[in-house]
Amino acid sequence: MKFLSEKNPDQQRTFEIINEGLSKKAVIVLMVCCRVIYEGRARSKLASGDRMIIIKSDGSFMIHQDRNLEPVNWQPPKSQCKASLKKGIMYIEGKRRNPPERLEVEIHNTYIASYFNGEDSKDLELTGYEENMRELVFENPEIIEEGFRPSNREYSTPNGFIDVLGKDKNGNLMVIELKSRRAGINAVKQLKKYLDCFSDHKEFVRGILVAPSITGDAEELLEEYKLEYKSLEPPREFGNDKNLTLDFFNHADLKNY
Repeated sequence: MKFLSEKNPDQQRTFEIINEGLSKKAVIVLMVCCRVIYEGRARSKLASGDRMIIIKSDGSFMIHQDRNLEPVNWQPPKSQCKASLKKGIMYIEGKRRNPPERLEVEIHNTYIASYFNGEDSKDLELTGYEENMRELVFENPEIIEEGFRPSNREYSTPNGFIDVLGKDKNGNLMVIELKSRRAGINAVKQLKKYLDCFSDHKEFVRGILVAPSITGDAEELLEEYKLEYKSLEPPREFGNDKNLTLDFFNHADLKNY
């Protein structure tokens, strides 16, 4: 059976559904009234209340309340989950050895017990991030400026990793900090720290902040540090569907401060 769901099952039937779901390595979803105890790197307890329990095929074990995005208690993938019925009370336990942790749920009442044995082998594709911008710069260096030649990505320095390092058409070293969202003064300060690593460089070093937009404070700080800004939107196309030309991007000139 690929999917099963029952309303208001008794403790014995809840136990059977959970075990059936675990044996099938299915995703188990329960709506229950329960109490939760955790012991491991710390200790916690959660008094009785109505919650949602999710057990995934990879061993992930989560308890959600009716608020907040994150689970209130959880165990990561590869946890060993099992159900037990003791004196008419249902228990679910999730354990792992390294580090030693134990999450126990005591179920007082079950509103819905279900499992779903689906198939999903796909990985999430992400776009619109700094990594996508970095790839774009290496594929089309002229979007920064004519004659730009990128040489290194994530170049290591004592102050962190430079997104893109390269040279302009005149041979000047260029340090580029990429931001996929509106950049503020912290981005400018980080760029300045990277340039400080080249303080003993004999030739002129340019620092360029590349982002869709910047705050007013960031613009003032760029001017104070004599750094540059390039407006560039991150690519938002996926994989092989990418069919972009340079006209897609914002080709505003570099601003020198």
